Amino acid sequence: MNNFNGKTAVITGAASGIGFALAKHAAAQGMSLVLADIDEAALQAAAEQLSLPADRVLALRTDVRHAAEIKALADAAYGKFNQVHLLFNNAGVALARTTWEHTVADWEWILQVNLWSVVHGISEFLPRMQAQGGPAHIVNTASVAGLVSNPGMAAYNVSKHGVVTLSETLSLELQMTQSPIGVSLLCPAWVPTGIGNSERNRPGDVAQTKPIEGLTAQLNKRIGKAIASGQLTADDMAVETFNAIAEKRFYVIPHSYMFPVIETRMKEILNQQNPTLPK
Repeated sequence: MNNFNGKTAVITGAASGIGFALAKHAAAQGMSLVLADIDEAALQAAAEQLSLPADRVLALRTDVRHAAEIKALADAAYGKFNQVHLLFNNAGVALARTTWEHTVADWEWILQVNLWSVVHGISEFLPRMQAQGGPAHIVNTASVAGLVSNPGMAAYNVSKHGVVTLSETLSLELQMTQSPIGVSLLCPAWVPTGIGNSERNRPGDVAQTKPIEGLTAQLNKRIGKAIASGQLTADDMAVETFNAIAEKRFYVIPHSYMFPVIETRMKEILNQQNPTLPK
């Protein structure tokens, strides 16, 4: 798909970061937008910044952890626009802890937002996209953390590795059926967004966590610096993603400096070597 004008995109996590950048880029391409985010105030502000006419935008507060809310999002999208051509399963949160200091609530929150929301998005939207006929595309936001395993990010890594294999499997299945629906997998590295402050939107039912101290404090400081130092922006991620859609490209890894790190992990697997700390 390389002509986006007049088509409809659904974006989760649309109020900030990569999600909002995708929304801006889609709007500039002449698309109608369905924007979803758990932060209702930020979502409404984002929708207003796009300055789209009312018949081209729908903003719906959505807790993507819950299948029922993703279903409501799909119902609303198809109720207003009849078709969805691009689905961006983009909502994501992060948490830095040593593996043994992750609480059950930490695991539930991260996996529900980062992995289960993608599962729900595919389950609710893909059958409708198949029924509408014609070209369409699904973009799942994973991370380089889905291709390597950095310390201090166990739940995040697990969630993103899950998105990677889910997306690869889906792509192969759609190829088997000769479907006109494509899949892309966005795997950014460090991008200076608000993901390091994800707990600002952490729901109360999964709030139980442990203090940030010791090695966890060191890891938080290191990861925070890495996020802030990112040279590519959220807007860069959006441009690269839309290029990949137009090229029908599956893997979208904008940070090429990560290629040697990914290659090292692959070689360690093939050579049955112990994992080594990334440099």
